[in-house]
Amino acid sequence: MRKILISTALAAGVMAYAGGFRVSLQGVKQLAMAHTSAHAEDASVAFFNPAGISFIPSKLSVAAGGFGVSNKITYQNTTTLQQTETDNPLGTPIYAAVAYKVLDNLSLGFSFTTPFGSTIEWPGDWEGREIVQRLELKSYFFQPMISVKLAPWASFGASYIYAKGKVDWTKALTLYNGQLNLLDDSATGHGFGFGFYFQPDDKWDVSMAYRSPVDMKAKEGKATFMVPSALLSNFNGGSDNFKATLPLVDEYTLGVTYKITPKWLVSADYNYHGWERYSKLTLDFDNVAAGNQPNDPTVLVNPKNFRNTSSVRVGTQYAFNDMIFGRLGWYFDETPYADKDFIPETPSFDNYVITGGVGFKFNRLGVDLSGAYAMPKSRTFNNTNINFAGQAKAEVFYFGLGLSYNAF
Repeated sequence: MRKILISTALAAGVMAYAGGFRVSLQGVKQLAMAHTSAHAEDASVAFFNPAGISFIPSKLSVAAGGFGVSNKITYQNTTTLQQTETDNPLGTPIYAAVAYKVLDNLSLGFSFTTPFGSTIEWPGDWEGREIVQRLELKSYFFQPMISVKLAPWASFGASYIYAKGKVDWTKALTLYNGQLNLLDDSATGHGFGFGFYFQPDDKWDVSMAYRSPVDMKAKEGKATFMVPSALLSNFNGGSDNFKATLPLVDEYTLGVTYKITPKWLVSADYNYHGWERYSKLTLDFDNVAAGNQPNDPTVLVNPKNFRNTSSVRVGTQYAFNDMIFGRLGWYFDETPYADKDFIPETPSFDNYVITGGVGFKFNRLGVDLSGAYAMPKSRTFNNTNINFAGQAKAEVFYFGLGLSYNAF
């Protein structure tokens, strides 16, 4: 149950940020350059590659920022041509990081991010109300890390990932003239990351990183069945507990930055995402027989049929002077499932994104602004597993403000 909960909320609000439910909003400066990773100017590199903190040009570096995300999903019934739009509030992902050089060849760091989080809200009577009416997700990733210089031009880093999350999902139970709410605010998961970072000369930065899968486990979820009083006895008195696990996939990243001139650099990233492990979603109620398994009617299994994906990113930065920097980028991120497997609780699209921004340096203080416009490719689908068909499209705008400070 928790799994649907999370996956629905994750992707429903996030589908236009990235394929599946991976949100690429962990650095304002990076976003302006298509969220490329081979940038070790401040502590924001910590999320992308723990090895990068060894090359920050200061003993202490702090970075923090946030984003505003405006997204709208439109569904059309291809038979009646009726359209339905979401009324989503503004999403506000945030991040913060710190890095400290303990010794010349040893650095410690910490990264805090909200890589999954948004709210999606459909009209209460829309065609997919039995799948989702409203979904809210909050998630928090905490990553302590260490990085060691192997040579003046190379470093290795590793991090531990602790994840916490909350999900609040409401859907209609039209057969019973009621609703179901699924709530869990104590899901947790664990993982790790590691990487290598290279600066073979003053022109090149090369970043190689891996982030492991994280299984978000819900052990104390609460299901509330809001049905007429005469039916409460069929639903354990109106409340039940559930358990589930949502697999957050592993990610491989190769990033390169090349300084064409002292003022102009270009960056490129290739990301590979192991979505194939999300093949199904299993929900386990304690008492209510809401499942589809003959041997255990309290267990509900939903096929997802995700497949592995990749993304390509290209960005550039130009220094107009020592204080002002202009940035542009473009990236493509593919959806992890075919049209026949489209799911409205995880509405993912092949996604093209244009990014841009400016940066300002005031001695040790940096101020960065970024914005992006996403162009998800519309989809026509017929998912026979959930008896849901139609067309879907999305519009997404986002902007960010980040601060960084490099001390001594």
